[in-house]
Amino acid sequence: MHFHQISLLSLCLFLMTLSGCSSYGTVHNQKQNTSNHVEAIEYSISAKLKSRSRGNIALALAFSGGGTRAAAFAYGVLQELEQTIISQKNQHYSLIDEVDIISAVSGGSFIAAYYGLHGKKTFKKFKKAMLQQNIEDTIISGILSPFSWFLTTGRTEIAIQIYNNTLFKNATFKDLNQPNRPLILINASDLGNGVRFSFVQEYFTLICSDINNYSIARAVAASAAVPIAFNPVIIQNFQPCNNNAQQKLQQASLYTLKNNELKQATDGLNSYLNTTYSYLHLVDGGITDNLGLRAIYEAVELSGSAIQFLNRIGKAPTKWLAVISVDASTQSLPAFRLSNKMPSIKESIDAMTDIQIHRYNASTLNLFSKALTKWSSELSTPQHQVTPFFIKLNFNQFSTSEQRMAFNLIPTSLSLSESEITQLIHAGRSLLKNNPTFQNLLLQLRSEEL
Repeated sequence: MHFHQISLLSLCLFLMTLSGCSSYGTVHNQKQNTSNHVEAIEYSISAKLKSRSRGNIALALAFSGGGTRAAAFAYGVLQELEQTIISQKNQHYSLIDEVDIISAVSGGSFIAAYYGLHGKKTFKKFKKAMLQQNIEDTIISGILSPFSWFLTTGRTEIAIQIYNNTLFKNATFKDLNQPNRPLILINASDLGNGVRFSFVQEYFTLICSDINNYSIARAVAASAAVPIAFNPVIIQNFQPCNNNAQQKLQQASLYTLKNNELKQATDGLNSYLNTTYSYLHLVDGGITDNLGLRAIYEAVELSGSAIQFLNRIGKAPTKWLAVISVDASTQSLPAFRLSNKMPSIKESIDAMTDIQIHRYNASTLNLFSKALTKWSSELSTPQHQVTPFFIKLNFNQFSTSEQRMAFNLIPTSLSLSESEITQLIHAGRSLLKNNPTFQNLLLQLRSEEL
C-alpha cells in the first residue's frame, strides 16, 4: 500500500484540478461461455493445484504491499528458497520447487506474477526488468505527456501500458497455466463493495466472466492502484448467466455461520449475483489485506475444512504444512511528533493509514496463525501427523535499531537506488535463512534424508 504516495498523489491532484474531466475505465474482461465451460483449462484454484504433482511439503508464500521495496524483499526470499537444497531418497531438489501458492497484494504482485510467468528465469531477468528500472518516473512522464492530458481513460491505463512494456509483455492468465508452477493469487479490493477480489476463475465465475484472456498487467495494476493516485481498474459483471456460481456460494455460506469475518466476505461476494451490480471498481489489495494471507485463509475455510479443501484439489495431506509471510510494511516515525505544529493533511492521512495497516496486519497474523494450527489438527491422524510452520518475516526482526531504522526509511515507491535494492534482497535472504522456525522446518525436512 501507499504506492507513490508522495510524488504521484500531489501530481494527480494537480492534474485533476487542472482538467476537471471525468475518467472512464475501459472494460477488458470477457463474458463466460457457459455452453463450453471446461474447468480443467481455466486459471482456477482447483485446476491449478490439481495439476501440480504432490510434493514433500505443502508450502505457500504471501507477499505484502510496499512498492519496489516489497518486490525486492520478496525477490530475496525467493532467491533463498531457490538456493536451499533438500536431499531425499538420493534425489536433490530446490525448496522453491515445493511452493504451491503465492498470494500477493500491491507491490508483492509484481514479483509474484513475474515468477508465475517465468519460473527460475526470474533470477536472471527480474532485477533488470523491474528492480533496476525507474518505473515511477516513467509513469509520471506518461501522465505529463501532452498526448495523455485529454484522455478519458485515466492514469491507470498509462501504468498498465508501462507494466506491459517493461514486465509482462501482454501476457494473460492462460500464460500462467504452466506445468508445476505455483498458483499465483493476485488480490485487489472492490472499492464499491469493500471485499477482497482475487484474480482466479472462481471469482470471475461470480460475475459470469472468463479469466484466461485477461491481462496480467491489468490485474497487477488493480492490485497496486492506490485510490486517488490511480483510477480503479474496471471489470464488468455479466450476471445473470447460467453457471453454478450461486450454488457454490450458498454452500460456502454454510461454513460462515459462526465466523463473522467469513460471513462478511461471502455477503460481499453474494452481491455480485445481483444483476444491478454492473461494474466492479478494483483498487489496491492492501486495503482489504496488506499481507496477502486472507486469500489463502478464505480459500481453505470456505471449502468447509482443510480436509475438504484437499479433497477439492485431489491431494492427500503432506507431513508438513508451511506458510511464509513476507511483510515489507514499514513503521513510519512522523516528524510532527517533535513539535506542537499542527500536522498537514498529508501527514495526518499517512499516519492514519499506517495505524490502520498495522492494526489490521496484527489481526490477520493472529487469525492465520490459529487457522494454520487448526488445519494441521484437522489433517492429522494417529498414523500421520501434520506439523504446521508459520514463518513470519519483517524488518522489525533485525537485531539492531540502526538496521530497523534503515529499512523503515526506504520509501514506498516504484523507484529505489541500487544500494537500497541490494539491501532489500539481502534482507529477504538473511531473514529467511536465520529464521528459527524456518531452520526447524529444514531440520525436519533433512532428517528424512537419513
